[in-house]
Amino acid sequence: MSERTIIRSGEGAPTTTAGTLPVRARSRWTRVLLSRDAVMFYALIAVVVYAYTQVPYFASTQTVGFLLLDVIPILLIAMPMALVIITGEIDLSVASTVGLTSAVMGVLFQAGVPIGLVLLLCLLLGILLGAFNGFLVTTIGLPSLAVTIGTLALYRGFALVVIGDNAVANFPQELTRFSTSKLGDTGIPVVMLIVLVVALFFGVLLHFTPFGRALFALGFNKEAAAFVGIRVGRAKFWLFVSTGFVSSLAGIFWTLRYSSARSDNATGIELAVIAAVLLGGVSIFGGKGSVPGVIIGVLLIGTINYTLRLARFSDVVLSIVTGALLIASVVAPSVAAWSRGRLHARRTARLDLQKAAA
Repeated sequence: MSERTIIRSGEGAPTTTAGTLPVRARSRWTRVLLSRDAVMFYALIAVVVYAYTQVPYFASTQTVGFLLLDVIPILLIAMPMALVIITGEIDLSVASTVGLTSAVMGVLFQAGVPIGLVLLLCLLLGILLGAFNGFLVTTIGLPSLAVTIGTLALYRGFALVVIGDNAVANFPQELTRFSTSKLGDTGIPVVMLIVLVVALFFGVLLHFTPFGRALFALGFNKEAAAFVGIRVGRAKFWLFVSTGFVSSLAGIFWTLRYSSARSDNATGIELAVIAAVLLGGVSIFGGKGSVPGVIIGVLLIGTINYTLRLARFSDVVLSIVTGALLIASVVAPSVAAWSRGRLHARRTARLDLQKAAA
């Protein structure tokens, strides 16, 4: 018997005589190494290696710092957005929530309100904006796509009413310095620690709690989820509240990083957020996705965009690349599923012919 011959161990698990991993263990590791998240991670490493070796000025701690500062708002918003899309909904108003938060923050601070109270009121504003979206979707029963397209324009309009074409830039220096400060000589922003806490919270919530497992059921079939006792409306409502809250947190960071409160802050960032979430493996149809995959998707898009900037490509090219990645992230899973279906059908037909011949 060769070393590759499979035998049964005393416990009934398939192993090899050479003491290699059991067949089930090998197949499990194979699935992990060839999973969507793993493939995205390989792509991220490939992009980083290429940029490190081929793009001038990429290989520096300063580049790491600016790249991470660029992706922090996207990474923050992508966490709750992933959970919303997993349930089969979407929130397109996140960038406008960032802009309205920034506008309110500037006006309140300019009016002499203590900065601590300003930050608290801005976070409360985000909760209210998210709750309004959730109310329209879960209580009134309107589709989230239509609702958040409407509030995208509504919240941005409110931001323009609040602050107009003005900009407030005299925020406390200790806060603006903190928003861009680094961890020693690593180039990693200190704010990434806050992002890590947010990512851990949503990761644990989605993957290790009954509530998170229920979200996947909502994405597959909300009627069946309701039938087994999942409170569909309540779950979706709190997810919209979370997108509003985290978007306001991103608005505070955005304002402090650039030391500028403007009504047009973060315009268009919702496209980058959704592209990163879908590229990270969250299905646009709901019921599928993971927080690690989303993090990798955000870092991949951020690295590609920053690399193109260093290579002196225009913003038009960056928009084209983001749009192309968004389309690819939607089309690729459908093509892969179609290919697997065709392959399965061919194998089934071949087996049927062999049985018929026998």
